[in-house]
Amino acid sequence: MSKQKQAKLRKDVMPYATSKTKTSMIQLFNTIPPFFILWYLAYQSLSVSIFLSLAFSVVAAGFMVRTFIIFHDCAHQSFFKNKKWNRVIGTLTGVLTHFAFEKWKREHSIHHATSGNLDQRGTGDIWIMTVNEYEQASKWQRLQYRLYRNPFVMFGLGPFSLFLYENRFNRKDARKKERWNTYLINFMLVAIYAIIVLTLGWQAILLVQLPIAYVAGVLGIWLFYVQHQFEDSYFENESEWDYVKAAVDGSSYYKLPKWLEWMTGNIGYHHVHHLAPRVPNYHLEKAHQETPPLQKATTITLKTSLESIRFRLYDEEQKTFISFKE
Repeated sequence: MSKQKQAKLRKDVMPYATSKTKTSMIQLFNTIPPFFILWYLAYQSLSVSIFLSLAFSVVAAGFMVRTFIIFHDCAHQSFFKNKKWNRVIGTLTGVLTHFAFEKWKREHSIHHATSGNLDQRGTGDIWIMTVNEYEQASKWQRLQYRLYRNPFVMFGLGPFSLFLYENRFNRKDARKKERWNTYLINFMLVAIYAIIVLTLGWQAILLVQLPIAYVAGVLGIWLFYVQHQFEDSYFENESEWDYVKAAVDGSSYYKLPKWLEWMTGNIGYHHVHHLAPRVPNYHLEKAHQETPPLQKATTITLKTSLESIRFRLYDEEQKTFISFKE
């Protein structure tokens, strides 16, 4: 794609990068209250059946993922026109999703600015080694990487690492505003958990809150993983790296059933999101449908996305992901 076509593509998407307060408010009301209702139903169902409670918890986890998409849009300043409201709602949804808003906002902006750049990896990304890097790594580094890329570790232990460690501590270079936002969210989480324990008991934490947060964490990690880890995903060194190509060729269109599209806030249109992060989630589908070049992005489905589980290393020569055996 020539530079002129790239510029035109970015220009064509810009009309969708406008939030609508009414639509955003509707999304808040059809996401947050249902989450609390399902949480309550999961708790009340414990006296009937643990399996009924878990069923409500799984659905609640879906709404927690949808809440994260609101949090995500606030981080991009795309959910509301007003920066203050984005910060306030972002912080509150950060409490519900257990993410530090200002910390994650900075790390995620770096991810967008460097996605697909082999020389700028490491912040807001899933750890990827190239074949050459793996061959030159020490045995200890290889072991660490193999453990990290193991599906049982990434999706089994990943949510615990995310909620209990990564989101709870600031980076060394964090500014005062970022640090205090993390402290505030951590304090609110401790207070909320304390109230739940004192009023409802440990059972509510272990049998309701934990399953909801864990399932939501697994789903979130999977969505982030699969939309950048497909066979012919775009990766280039700094000298060859291009923002538009990284967005359109390095992010997939995850074609999901309509109900899953709704539950995941249209994040499947990830190529559109990376091209224009200021497009709110409720405009992503329209931007994709009305912009023909975006429809050429790599499309994956629930079935084909499962193939990405075997991908471990990126082969710079072949421009593709491969397994350890390959």
